[in-house]
Amino acid sequence: MRHTLPIAPQFYVTAPQPCPYLAGRMERKLFTALQGEGAERLNDTLSKQGFRRSQNVLYRPSCADCSACMSARIRVADFAPSKSQKRTRRRNAHLTRKATSPWATEDQYELFRRYLDSRHADGGMADMDVFEFAAMIEETPIRTRVVEYSDAETDDLAAVCLTDVLDDGVSLVYSFYDPDRARDSLGTYIILDHIEIAREAGLPFVYLGYWVPGSRKMGYKAKFRGLELYVGNRWEKMRNPADYSSELHPLNTDPIAEQVANISLPGARPAKG
Repeated sequence: MRHTLPIAPQFYVTAPQPCPYLAGRMERKLFTALQGEGAERLNDTLSKQGFRRSQNVLYRPSCADCSACMSARIRVADFAPSKSQKRTRRRNAHLTRKATSPWATEDQYELFRRYLDSRHADGGMADMDVFEFAAMIEETPIRTRVVEYSDAETDDLAAVCLTDVLDDGVSLVYSFYDPDRARDSLGTYIILDHIEIAREAGLPFVYLGYWVPGSRKMGYKAKFRGLELYVGNRWEKMRNPADYSSELHPLNTDPIAEQVANISLPGARPAKG
């Protein structure tokens, strides 16, 4: 009988391009394809090592002389809402949640366009058309849900979050909301509700993407209690945000070959660190 050995994922690095978080810097990403029968296990394993999913690709920052971007997650058991977050929950108590399969709709795209035009008109997704939007929502080889939040009285769509279900938590892949409801803090509310989703499912973590010291657009993540950051190949409880630096240093980032060698794959022993 012939046995086929599993094929290890291949890792690549993108060409440098302007950083979307810190002005005047260049970013590059380490990435691998997410496909085949082992896609879910690979996604679960690499998500615990600071990777994020975009359609059928897993990536994490690998900038030449900057390590400011740190993967962030909330440990659900350690979370307690602040007074401001309690007010946000009360302010949005009229919203209803509906989780569906990853299928794009016209209502979602209309809300997505309004959100981009209002908040990210010059961002990398500003030119995304309806077909690219559908691909972002629907091209997923793993367990993914579209979580919609609608006004209980008007049934108007207020917010949407593309959410992956991992073996140890939920991961917020991308969210957008009604820009006319800025005072409702819908971005914060989506995270608060996903903490409840994880708690209801018995999952210990909510993955938020990256936190970047020095980036105003990422500052809101530091306001959640129970936050952990992936630093030096391990998760640590977030210290005072001021303790983390976004300064450039040529020794901040390990060589690519060393980064890849330290990645733990499904079924392998954990990486050092």
